[in-house]
Amino acid sequence: MNRCAIFGAGGHGKVVAEIAELNGYENIVLFDDAWPEIKHLENWSIAGDKKSLMASVAEYDLVVVAIGNNLQRMRIQMDLQRIGAKFQPLLHPSAIVSKYAKIGIGTVVIAGAVINPFTIVGDACIVNTGATIDHDCNVGHGVHISPGANIAGGVEIGNCSWVGVGSQIKQMITVGSQVVVGAGSTVINNVKNRCTVVGSPARILTKK
Repeated sequence: MNRCAIFGAGGHGKVVAEIAELNGYENIVLFDDAWPEIKHLENWSIAGDKKSLMASVAEYDLVVVAIGNNLQRMRIQMDLQRIGAKFQPLLHPSAIVSKYAKIGIGTVVIAGAVINPFTIVGDACIVNTGATIDHDCNVGHGVHISPGANIAGGVEIGNCSWVGVGSQIKQMITVGSQVVVGAGSTVINNVKNRCTVVGSPARILTKK
């Protein structure tokens, strides 16, 4: 276990690169479609764009897609999976993840996050700094649980939804796919697909 490729050279890419280091990866290489205009991100080199990564993907023991946009992250991970890229969960050492939880491939769990027993988190998710997901939740693919968000027990969240900073979702609530929960919101009712909800209690702001 030595070589890690990260697609995405933004702020989230920095976080993922450090977590990879903390997990023992010594050779960490970034890729981004802004290359060759940018060739470095802080301590790490940017070796090429998506095409470059796809051409060299077999050289890496781990690949992570470090993009904030949920739909793009899912699409790019699926593209890379189809050509044999090696994905697995990547967990910060300070995250607390129950041995009874299931974490999907390509999902990154960041510092201070907590995932409790019998929760399932899908592929290509971000469980961000200090977020908590309690017992028996089912979090779909490509979901982003933002810093400081709290998900109570038995919650279901559909694919590619975004739970904003500091928001909270009451127990046993169902949140649909491609939902945005605004920062600081409190969700106490079920939310249908493709809605943006804000406020405490959360109300629909827009529907796609």
